[in-house]
Amino acid sequence: MTAAYQQLYINGQWISPHSDSQIRVVNPANGELYATVPSANTDDIDAAIHAAKAAFPRWSATPAKYRADLINTIADGMQARKDELIDAIIHSMGCPAALADELQVQGSIDAFRSFASLTQHMDDTDTHDNFITMKEAVGVCVLINPWNYPLSQLVGKLGPALAAGCTAILKPAEQTPVQDLILADIIHQAGVPAGVVNVLTAVGADVGEYLCSHKDVDMVSFTGSTLAGVKVAQAAAPGVKRVCQELGGKSPYIIAPGADLAAAVRYGVEDVMINAGQTCCALTRMLVPATELETVERIAAEAASEWRPGNPKEQQTMMGPLSSHAQQARVKHYIEQGIKEGARMICGGEPLDDSLLDGAYVAPTIFSDVTNDMTIAREEIFGPVLCIMPYDTLEEAIAIANDTPYGLSSGVYGKDTDEAKQIARHIRAGQCYIQGALFNTDAPFGGYKQSGNGREWGLSGLHEYTETKALII
Repeated sequence: MTAAYQQLYINGQWISPHSDSQIRVVNPANGELYATVPSANTDDIDAAIHAAKAAFPRWSATPAKYRADLINTIADGMQARKDELIDAIIHSMGCPAALADELQVQGSIDAFRSFASLTQHMDDTDTHDNFITMKEAVGVCVLINPWNYPLSQLVGKLGPALAAGCTAILKPAEQTPVQDLILADIIHQAGVPAGVVNVLTAVGADVGEYLCSHKDVDMVSFTGSTLAGVKVAQAAAPGVKRVCQELGGKSPYIIAPGADLAAAVRYGVEDVMINAGQTCCALTRMLVPATELETVERIAAEAASEWRPGNPKEQQTMMGPLSSHAQQARVKHYIEQGIKEGARMICGGEPLDDSLLDGAYVAPTIFSDVTNDMTIAREEIFGPVLCIMPYDTLEEAIAIANDTPYGLSSGVYGKDTDEAKQIARHIRAGQCYIQGALFNTDAPFGGYKQSGNGREWGLSGLHEYTETKALII
């Protein structure tokens, strides 16, 4: 049965939108309609921003413990309704049930709770001989979230915003809006004051510029493509707003000579295949010693064979569909381009089971003998596609790694941790995963170059939502 959501959450109330327009949320596993949600217009945006602006003075002045208690209460509500959140993500973006719990939902709940302890840092001061510095909330924040990790990215923005004392307007991706509406109800039940959090479901292309340019918005936090990020920055620039962006990536992964190939290659393949390759920091360029290329290819193909696409509702499925048929067509185009430009496909292109033909599925695909001038090595594919790139020396590997307009993430697997850390210092990227490390929501996350600006998560993420004030004595 299709879920029909009729209202937006503005100023602590569920209200009918000014427009009758609806957004259709399609299940990418079968092409069927999963839900409909309202499509907010500029009148709805004005109402939400007005509510957030009115709520800011009182909310930003609340004690840190009060905000911490509310964050924990919201996290408790998320925990109680975890199954609903999982169901929304399975049906709207196709993440398999076996992964949706920990990967998409439980990790997000735990991360959201971690911001409760950070509220106390808003009371910190730094005293010098003749001045004192302190942090204050930046103001009204527009939080624009992507579809690939819809709850996690929401938490990574809303958590620090609330901890700092900011008020917020949430705009989920139109492909995955349902978890935001569930969260709005949780926030309402938690007793968060009216206007502090507002949720608008809308098509980004229709309302993005208006949201980001609004005179009463103080900050925009955006996660998405670099192209869209440029438009966000342009819209925000006339108002000199704070802009925090996590954008595209084409992250390198250097496997050094002497590394444990079995462990290193398997880690790299799994990093790309999880979430059907729809991870902004995925290590999609695997740089390997040329002398080990044949062995690497064999290990990679074996590892990829374990990620067969399947129905996301079945527990044995590790890879679901891509988020939409449009994304499926995009990824297939890149695969065709890789073949056309001379990359050698070592797996991928296999026919899908007949039961999957209505879904947006793509088989795990690995190319070898990829050079850094090929399209598949230069552009973000956002699908289960890995490029294996041989090198002769570590200096060459580092040069290849840095030869990209992006700088979001990276990885190194060396003979040992010390060697990997030394190599990592030469890579121009905001993060580097050492010896098979996993994502850490306490660590700063953000990119160099065209991968964005600012940082999310942990104390660094909190500071993005603050202004620094100096008291001169």
